[in-house]
Amino acid sequence: MSHSDEQLQSVLETLEECRRVLNESNSRESAELLSIVILDVRMKLKGIDSADLKALCDEMLRTATNEPQPPSKQTQDQPRRPLLRVVK
Repeated sequence: MSHSDEQLQSVLETLEECRRVLNESNSRESAELLSIVILDVRMKLKGIDSADLKALCDEMLRTATNEPQPPSKQTQDQPRRPLLRVVK
């Protein structure tokens, strides 16, 4: 783990503790906003970019509605990336 990853991990732990305290004090909206920040930090730590997240969300929506959606122009030009990766 690199030094910057160690710093991000430490920040993540602090953010998660802050979210726990906010939830316990019934500050749900603030805790939900902090959850977005936590997701962003986790994505950075795991090397997941916003395009990966968008592809996953699009696939989940397509699967949930059971409707085949034509691929966008961007996805037609590029090979399909895996939707999920195993991360240790």
